[in-house]
Amino acid sequence: MPSLLVWSAVFTFALVVLLNRTVRRFLWSNAILSRAIFTSYFLRLIGRGNQMPVRLREAFEQLGPTYVKLGQLVASSEGMFPDAYCAEFRKCLDRVPPFGADEVNEILRADLKRDPAEIFSNFDYKPIASASIAQVHAATLADGTDVVVKVQRPRLPEIVAADLRVLRVFASILARFPQGDLANPVGVVEDFKANLDDELDFRREAKNLDEFNEIMVLHALERVAAPKPRHDLSSPRVLVMERFYGNRIDDQQILTTIAEEEVESRLLMGMRAWFRCLLVHGFFHGDVHAGNLMTLDDGRVGFLDFGIVGRFNGERRGLVSEFLLSIAMRNFRGLAHAMVAMGGMTNIDEAKLAADLEKGAAPLLDPTRPAKYADLLPIVMRVTMRHRMRMPRDFVLILKQMIYFDRYAKLLAPKLNIFSDPRIIAALMEDLALVRGTLKPASLRPPAELQASSG
Repeated sequence: MPSLLVWSAVFTFALVVLLNRTVRRFLWSNAILSRAIFTSYFLRLIGRGNQMPVRLREAFEQLGPTYVKLGQLVASSEGMFPDAYCAEFRKCLDRVPPFGADEVNEILRADLKRDPAEIFSNFDYKPIASASIAQVHAATLADGTDVVVKVQRPRLPEIVAADLRVLRVFASILARFPQGDLANPVGVVEDFKANLDDELDFRREAKNLDEFNEIMVLHALERVAAPKPRHDLSSPRVLVMERFYGNRIDDQQILTTIAEEEVESRLLMGMRAWFRCLLVHGFFHGDVHAGNLMTLDDGRVGFLDFGIVGRFNGERRGLVSEFLLSIAMRNFRGLAHAMVAMGGMTNIDEAKLAADLEKGAAPLLDPTRPAKYADLLPIVMRVTMRHRMRMPRDFVLILKQMIYFDRYAKLLAPKLNIFSDPRIIAALMEDLALVRGTLKPASLRPPAELQASSG
């Protein structure tokens, strides 16, 4: 009996040690979120209006990297969450105070197995950017090559793992509420975990950079590139890569140095590359916000940050093709069929779904009228919710990236309509020919010729 008690005590102690961080994060998260909720209710009672979205967004920022990323997921999921929350969470700051030079050097030494002074002739410890997952530094290698160095925040995997265990508990509670099964909070958390796992291993991002560049070479899209990684100087927490010089795609200063026609050409080239990866290779950049897309000083288009990518098999690529072409051609029957097949749903009235999609989306896709395509995603999501459908997250990501491209077109090339431009539709048809094997990469016309003949 004494030995049983001893072993029981040892097991209990070990369990407490194992769960210690999770328990602390649960209590901390619960306290911060509860304070935000109760403060919001109190302010509403005294006539200060509904401040719940603001207070929750501030709580997420206070809770750190995992919740900031979750807030950005909410912001990009229009139609699944109330508009006020989506709008407020777009402000969710993915900017945090940088960690210091000592911690940077400690991570570099531990992961690269060498003193940073042996690798870099210059290293700027003031980061170019400091976000929830990592911060980025400018540096020069010993051979004189300019690079950027992405360094993961200290102890991040342990913090994220604890937060995800807490989120699973919250998700299982939410799933018990009415409509909770349709929102699928447990599935959302699992998808969220998978994305974070990819983002936290920088070696995966390095492989994604290589894959993108190889596709560009295969299809003679030399004017589009991602930074080349240095695999010998990279690890799960450190990524050293080529440094790009240029402007963010949403920087209107571009128009003071580059003609509008050239800006439009570059935007088309970037979209061409993105669609080619998606439809032909089942691989796409999943976060082309303005900070991740550049017009480079040497005339190329640069894609940055391949931490978030989507992937599809052959059957899924066919559905994506049908989905995109149906949007471009305003074929709502085809769109409904593709959406039902994407979600793997049964007992859906496709004719009624098509009618609802046409009613909501047709005005936005009318090429003769100015439209706000940012409204397209929430409309589609609301229709799917009305028909009790679940759309896979990757398909939502695709539509979100198209809305990003449309936003850049409105800013820099107002005459370009990405949902009806004949050059884009012709490119989509060419991609379909490649998928079906009726056209080979070597037989493709150069991109400049394609643009000239289709304009």
